[in-house]
Amino acid sequence: MIADWRIGFERRPGLIDPAQLARGFDAHAPSLVLFARQWLNRAAAEDVVQDAFVSLMGQRIPPDNLKAWLFTAVRNAAISNARSQGRRLSRETQQALRRGNCFESRPEDLIDGAAAQAALDALPPEQREVIVMRIWAQMTLAEITQVTGQPTSTLFSRYRAGLSEIKRIMESSCQMKKNKI
Repeated sequence: MIADWRIGFERRPGLIDPAQLARGFDAHAPSLVLFARQWLNRAAAEDVVQDAFVSLMGQRIPPDNLKAWLFTAVRNAAISNARSQGRRLSRETQQALRRGNCFESRPEDLIDGAAAQAALDALPPEQREVIVMRIWAQMTLAEITQVTGQPTSTLFSRYRAGLSEIKRIMESSCQMKKNKI
């Protein structure tokens, strides 16, 4: 581990040398990610650390105390990110409550809306995402590819697996109702 990555670092105007930046990343990134994990999940913490180094790359003159600068930048970004996530979760929860279920039961329906909603909710997020976009948003797999960045074949596999799981859950629900009668 490098004690001070700025050794031989000239304090002159200009962009920070990429090799020196890489040494700084190697020396501090793991502890910065661990620090950011106080507020964020691992992926978000890694993003915040990466953003701090990107910001550092844009500095014309390197900070006097790099470690303190990085920890300050990561702390501020992590707290800001955590607050944003909290507000987003609150908004999405309120919206979901207003929206209600994707399925509404009617007497003439052949399936129970609550059971169908429960089956959809039981899917892994990646399968549920594809099914919701495909059925309720009426998006093509090509359009879903643009949104998610996943290959069409992967999306098709998730869509098919999700529909199969919904069918399995719904059929087992019907069997349980039949056995009670």
